[in-house]
Amino acid sequence: MRFLSRRLVMPNDLNYADSLFGGRALEWIDEEAAIYAICQLGTNCLVTKHIGEISFESPAMQGDIVEFGLATKAVGRTSITVSCLVRNKATKKTICLADDIVFVKVDPVTRQPAPHGKTLESLEEQTEAELRSLNLLQD
Repeated sequence: MRFLSRRLVMPNDLNYADSLFGGRALEWIDEEAAIYAICQLGTNCLVTKHIGEISFESPAMQGDIVEFGLATKAVGRTSITVSCLVRNKATKKTICLADDIVFVKVDPVTRQPAPHGKTLESLEEQTEAELRSLNLLQD
């Protein structure tokens, strides 16, 4: 799982218990997972189809920096399924896990599902090449 972005928990993100509001966490997860899927598939014509099990493990408090780890679980003809782990950057403690987030590529005109032409194997190769180009992966 690659941790690709971070957010600072601000006062407007808090619930009545002064911890990160679950709805805000889900908003961030959907956005971060969508950005990840867009980058993987090379298209922004994606819609969220499904978010599977969501498990809240520990709170995030005002001032905490949370980071989002994303991984591709499966690739279909028109879809991509990802997982998103939200954790506290300082403690590495899991805040939330959202599993089986499914995005579907749609035709921009008809809004019907459309093939994206990618496979899990091609995405793994793409990711490895990207990491290598950034000198983040050893040969």
